[in-house]
Amino acid sequence: MEENKKNKILIVDDELDILEFVSYNLRNEGFVVDVANNGIEGISKAKDSIPDLVLLDVMMPRMDGMETCEELRKIRDMDNTIIVFLTARGEDYSQIAGFEAGGDDYIVKPIRPKVLTSRIKALLRRRDWTDNSAEKQESLIIEQDDIILDREKYIVINKGKELSLPKKEFELLSLLISKPEKVFSRDAIFNAIWGDDIIVGDRTIDVHIRKLRVKIGESHIQTVKGVGYKYVS
Repeated sequence: MEENKKNKILIVDDELDILEFVSYNLRNEGFVVDVANNGIEGISKAKDSIPDLVLLDVMMPRMDGMETCEELRKIRDMDNTIIVFLTARGEDYSQIAGFEAGGDDYIVKPIRPKVLTSRIKALLRRRDWTDNSAEKQESLIIEQDDIILDREKYIVINKGKELSLPKKEFELLSLLISKPEKVFSRDAIFNAIWGDDIIVGDRTIDVHIRKLRVKIGESHIQTVKGVGYKYVS
């Protein structure tokens, strides 16, 4: 499809048949695809090409998917890159660990081509919608207490120190801090950050909230039991 031609996807997997199968199907959908057969090579290729989305196998030699994801999230130009874990059924893999490492979603092997492409398109649509919405905000810079959030540059400064926030954490903080004291329901957060067509675990929000509290302070994000969360001064 024409709309996908400028979307670059990097597949990182140590299984040659997976690389060939997935890359073949994605190219048929119009995506620009590159491949790597280990985490170290994947990081190198990601730095060179800055993909829109990375499909990342969990179990790999030398450097596993979790470690690779953490390193990818240190690349500043990849703040807007979506990272999706590929995991086989029965693998020792925790969805929570994946989200904590900086992943956005996960897909279970064996992979069905139509499901894979549908999921990838939904993730990219959601990313583009979120980016366009952010650009339309009246204020691209929000200041609350000691926190400065710059939507245009994707920067958060807390007490004079710049924080490194993965994309979903940044979007979550941006949502909450945009309306201090407003309670955002869990459903509203899911729809705003992940979209209702994306399947994520029940504890996804909790994981991201916990990590934000560590970075900006426990007191700023308050839990409203049975409802959701709000930003407080």
